[in-house]
Amino acid sequence: MVFKACDEDHKGYLSREDFKTAVVMLFGYKPSKIEVDSVMSSINPNTSGILLEGFLNIVRKKKEAQRYRNEVRHIFTAFDTYYRGFLTLEDFKKAFRQVAPKLPERTVLEVFREVDRDSDGHVSFRDFEYALNYGQKEA
Repeated sequence: MVFKACDEDHKGYLSREDFKTAVVMLFGYKPSKIEVDSVMSSINPNTSGILLEGFLNIVRKKKEAQRYRNEVRHIFTAFDTYYRGFLTLEDFKKAFRQVAPKLPERTVLEVFREVDRDSDGHVSFRDFEYALNYGQKEA
C-alpha cells in the first residue's frame, strides 16, 4: 500500500514530503505547492501529518475527480471528430442532432455561444469542461 510505502519511518502519518511522494506514486505528477498547502491546512493541527483515514479520503476524492475529467475528455473527443482539439459550431450541431434531434438549431447556437467563452468560434476542452462543471454546480 502506498501509505505504508511513503511512511518509511512508521510514524503513522504522512508528512508534507511523504504526501508529495504518494501523489507521484498514485497519480503520476508532482503536486503543486498550492495543492499540498491546501491538503496540509485541512489536517488536524494536533497531528503531525496526514493520517491513513484522511489520506484515503483525499485519494478517493482525487480519483473521483480524475474519473469525471476522463469522462468529460471522452465526451469532448467524441464530439471532436476531426481531432483538432477544439469544437466548431458544426461539431456542436452534428453532436446535438445525434443526442437531441428535436432541439431547435437556434438553441444549439445559443449553447455554443455560451460555451465559447472567448467568442473565438472554437470551444476548447477547457471551455467545454468549464461548461459541464458550471452545470454541475448549478444543480
